[in-house]
Amino acid sequence: MQAIRLKSNSWLPALAMAAALLFLAGCRQDMQNQPKLIPQRGSAMFADHRGARPQVVNTVARGQLREDSYFYTGVVQGANGYREEKDLMPFPVTLAVLQRGQERFNIYCTPCHSRVGNGLGAIVQRGYKPAANFHDQVRLSQPISHYFYVMTHGYGAMPDYSAQLTPVDRWAVAAYIRALQLSQAATESDIPAGVKVKDLKDLAAEQHLPAGFAEPWELPSTAIQAYPHDAVQGTPAMAPANPADPGIKIPLSKPAEPAAK
Repeated sequence: MQAIRLKSNSWLPALAMAAALLFLAGCRQDMQNQPKLIPQRGSAMFADHRGARPQVVNTVARGQLREDSYFYTGVVQGANGYREEKDLMPFPVTLAVLQRGQERFNIYCTPCHSRVGNGLGAIVQRGYKPAANFHDQVRLSQPISHYFYVMTHGYGAMPDYSAQLTPVDRWAVAAYIRALQLSQAATESDIPAGVKVKDLKDLAAEQHLPAGFAEPWELPSTAIQAYPHDAVQGTPAMAPANPADPGIKIPLSKPAEPAAK
């Protein structure tokens, strides 16, 4: 049998094809389809195909260790099952705390409540609903943690300020509100010995303020009077309350039979 003689370069196409196959096999799209977790997307890395992983059992994430529940909520669990506010600060009130509270109060609270806390701030004078007056009997009787709770969750037309104020700043503002209430009702007997007291009218004249600056602030005619509270619509911002006779409703309960005539 005559042998078939192959040309010396006939193996080159086969070698080139094998090299191409090896090259293509090594080409992947890892630069585009990387095995990583993308927020708000699923993942094939886990059996449940969830990219957001649940927190490991019996662990606490950084910044989530809240051992002092009262410090972060402003309420405690009462004996009757209701959340109760307390007239108690979770840490000592120093002059630095009051100064911080005054600073935050002047920034975030005065547009509605004014710097003296009478509820006649600048935007109220321009048509916004009147804010709470910290010096009326209702607010004077409220515990200090009530202010913390309202700043955390909002109340009525007031939005919450949990994003603007940290928990420690909310407590500082609450402490300053209490100090502001005391200052507006202070008498000369409350002043330490040796401290010189100046009349507000004299201070206004020294700072070239209007003559009516030291007079009582009145509600302008442009202010919008708030509607009375409608209990059917619920409590604004779910503020903790202790009603004397709370209504208890049982879901999916059978309606009562009509009384026989």
